[in-house]
Amino acid sequence: MLTSPLRRAAETCALVGFGAEAVTDPDLREWDYGDYEGRTTADIRAERPDWSLWRDGGPGGEQADDVRRRVERVLARARAAPGDVLLVAHGHVLRVLTARWLGLRARDGALFALDPGTLGVLGWERETAVIRRWNVPG
Repeated sequence: MLTSPLRRAAETCALVGFGAEAVTDPDLREWDYGDYEGRTTADIRAERPDWSLWRDGGPGGEQADDVRRRVERVLARARAAPGDVLLVAHGHVLRVLTARWLGLRARDGALFALDPGTLGVLGWERETAVIRRWNVPG
């Protein structure tokens, strides 16, 4: 089990009974929104009507490809593990991770709506990386 270093991820691990087994992985931290941290999309778009996190990133923070580099390291560790891997992280980083699992661009994570506290299962169908379950309520 790998978890984001942010406290809310550790709390989620504890709630589901895996707190002691979880290994903190800094690559699973949420997207760094930079100057936009704590602001809503509606608030940002009042200043920049065409803004998209997926295309533009956060000024002073990360771009989609920055997050891509982090999740590719997570995926390499997960693929090298001898069995199943449980990841506890955050919406945007998990959406980028899913896109990369499927061989899509990081910004294609925009296609995978993900509600808080939900479950996703990535896996294989023969040699093809697939989504087995997505956005399942916890």
